[in-house]
Amino acid sequence: MGKKLDLLPGTLDVLILKTLSRNRAMHGYGIAESLAEATEGVFDVDEGSLYPALQRLLLDGYVEAEWGRSENNRRARYYKLTADGRRHLHREQAQFHRLMEAMLRVLRPA
Repeated sequence: MGKKLDLLPGTLDVLILKTLSRNRAMHGYGIAESLAEATEGVFDVDEGSLYPALQRLLLDGYVEAEWGRSENNRRARYYKLTADGRRHLHREQAQFHRLMEAMLRVLRPA
């Protein structure tokens, strides 16, 4: 679709939570793949950004994790959205939509 773009601060956390809200549990690589696919490669999240974000979300209580086996029988940590994470996602989505609407009002052609 074009060149990759940098994410706005805090956006990755919301994208991870939204991805997990659509699935039961996912490992980090699966989350990164899902984000790249959903954004047609515009947001290609690297491990250096993804795993610290997952750790933050885990510490904040927005996701929970447990060890399991991946599709190719490798040990992987699977992340799942918590009830607090779902509430946080809804608040963040509402704020994001408000921000985008304000930006679009400014950017709209005169």
